[in-house]
Amino acid sequence: MADPQPRPDTGAPPSGPVSGPGAGRKLVLDPARAAALDVLKAVRVDGAYTNLVLPAAIRHYHLEGRDAAFATELASGTIRRRGTYDAILAACTDRPLSKVEARVLDALRIGTHQLLSMRVPDHAAISTTVDLVRARVNTGAGNFVNAVLRAVSEHDLDEWIEKVTPDARSSPTRYAAIAFSHPEWVVDELREAVGREELHALLAADNHNPRVTLVARPGRARREELPGEPTPFSPYGVLLDGGDPGAVPAVAEGRAAVQDEGSQLVALALAEAPLEGRDELWLDLCAGPGGKSGLLAALAAQRGAALVSSERLPARARLVRRTLMTADGLAPGAVGVVAADGALAPYRAGSFDRVLVDAPCTGLGALRRRPEARWRRKPDDLFTLVMLQRQLTRAALDLVRPGGLVLYSTCSPVMSETSSVVTSVNGARMDAELADLGPQFSGVPRSEGPVSGTVQLWPHRHGTDAMFMALFRRLP
Repeated sequence: MADPQPRPDTGAPPSGPVSGPGAGRKLVLDPARAAALDVLKAVRVDGAYTNLVLPAAIRHYHLEGRDAAFATELASGTIRRRGTYDAILAACTDRPLSKVEARVLDALRIGTHQLLSMRVPDHAAISTTVDLVRARVNTGAGNFVNAVLRAVSEHDLDEWIEKVTPDARSSPTRYAAIAFSHPEWVVDELREAVGREELHALLAADNHNPRVTLVARPGRARREELPGEPTPFSPYGVLLDGGDPGAVPAVAEGRAAVQDEGSQLVALALAEAPLEGRDELWLDLCAGPGGKSGLLAALAAQRGAALVSSERLPARARLVRRTLMTADGLAPGAVGVVAADGALAPYRAGSFDRVLVDAPCTGLGALRRRPEARWRRKPDDLFTLVMLQRQLTRAALDLVRPGGLVLYSTCSPVMSETSSVVTSVNGARMDAELADLGPQFSGVPRSEGPVSGTVQLWPHRHGTDAMFMALFRRLP
């Protein structure tokens, strides 16, 4: 039915004897599953980001190849499908999930993901999860997990969704929230953005593990030297079939990088927009962690232009600098990385010819890559973010010269972060106009944004994050 998942193999055989507390026998703790459980705890307790903590867990347990892929899918997939699994687990327990110890609930979710969405035999999914809980919690908790997961194994995912969801016609939001594992407020926001007919396709795409995308930074690397399949829309990207992207020589040398195709298209939209007059100095106003700056700097260097990268938080500014560094200093095209608050327009008015405002946002367009974001964001976040987005865009228009360009982008399709910001800024600034991005995206089907001349990419249509773009031109 809805949202079929890829079902990876079980990974390497369990290894490493671990004495279980009170178990009366030697337990065998599978390192890939232990790594996934550690990731879930870090996300839950420390507010960690899955994609950042996973590599550390994989290194800690010395996982490689299939074991690393198994741990990655187990952790990321479990977090993505938490809403669905919690509804199923609630139907299989004799107590509210709020009364289940957090460590045990994490393990139950991991076991459920193996049973319902991975190619793991039922007995292996159950026994390894039970051993994990007996080793990490206690024998009694292991017995509880054994009973619950046996109940989960009685039905497949489609059957469970039919059992635990309300009628889709009478309760469409609640149905979608459970069936596709998104908070109800997120379902409502995405429905408004994409429309009722495509909502389920979008929600399903959010639950699929995206392929790793690389970008060859022009002038420093050629796409042909990167392994993988060329991306359909960016002339610099490739889609990897697997393996460690860090092992690709061009990536290890900083001449290429991991970057979603949608983010590549944001940088290209600014760099390739027609501009009359001077074209010498560009600004990335919200540059952290630096991916778009890396591509913009390379594009600027080819034009004889220079890029300034600005980031409010010093720690993120350091990430930008690290992204732009080469053995000989900053990458060609990059002339400086500055820790400054872009909302305060911290540079001389009219200094820049092109400015990118890749604004802080809810990130609801990148839920494939940031599985925890759907559970972490709250509706109240929107007001603060929208106010900041407007302020940053107004500041960028102050910093660009007459005739210059400002590209506003978000990795969110939410209307208050896209069309509302654009119409508000456009209506308030008599010295700026909304330019048409359509000609630049003529080769990208069905990419029209909610406001004429803007662009909206989608995971289910384009295979990218749901990037939104609007181009402003400062009037002479």
